[in-house]
Amino acid sequence: MFQEKNQVLWNENISGSYYKIGLTCNKGYSDAHPGQFITLRFGDDIARLLRRPFSIHRLITKDDCIKGIELLYKVVGTCTQKLSSYKKGNIIDLLGPLGNGFVIPDNVRRIFIVAGGIGVAPMFFLASSIQKTGIDLSECQVFIGGRSKHDILCKDDFLSMGITADITTDDGSAGKKGLITVPLESEIKKNRPDIIYACGPPAMLNAVAQIAEKYATPCQISIETIMACGMGACLGCAVESKTDPDKYLHVCKNGPVFDSGLLRI
Repeated sequence: MFQEKNQVLWNENISGSYYKIGLTCNKGYSDAHPGQFITLRFGDDIARLLRRPFSIHRLITKDDCIKGIELLYKVVGTCTQKLSSYKKGNIIDLLGPLGNGFVIPDNVRRIFIVAGGIGVAPMFFLASSIQKTGIDLSECQVFIGGRSKHDILCKDDFLSMGITADITTDDGSAGKKGLITVPLESEIKKNRPDIIYACGPPAMLNAVAQIAEKYATPCQISIETIMACGMGACLGCAVESKTDPDKYLHVCKNGPVFDSGLLRI
């Protein structure tokens, strides 16, 4: 884990309120795992005192050497609005990599990736890591859902890797109209995957977890929540354990990636 003041490499609007920002980082980030996150600090006033978590979207490398990390984020409040104003060369306080990421078992070949809205942020890093294991990505499928076409991100990135993409939107402006869990379950019925990975809003994750349980399919989910410290000290990101009703797990320390059977979402 490293706390540093790092330089902005780029910060560009990609669609509506969505941005990608590149940041320099410590060479130790070469050991980062998909699903891990970093936290940023934006200032000293009360509204910005607490750090804000962001999934690592991509490692920036050159000649097999780590040069930085890229974050995919959505402007939703004061801190992300400030983040969108950063320019190349600006300095920002970064802490990471934090948390536990996705695990790719040795025996998996057919993989389903499910992303809702900004939940796609850690999934490109995951797909890149899967590719490096030598798994044939033509055996993998990604399911991306959003409210409208403006919330469908990274589709072309996945397609360029040879991954089949299924798209749904609430308003039908892109892909099929409806919930992403509908084509997910349809595909599972046809040919059950070896594992499911998912990140998105709680309702989606709950539905994915139920589908995984119904079809006896291993499933790892990444939880999106507010994390004040990012290290398990403040206990503000507690989630209820499904296996032990008297026990709580903490997203920043025990997650943000969990086996879907462990949590009450």
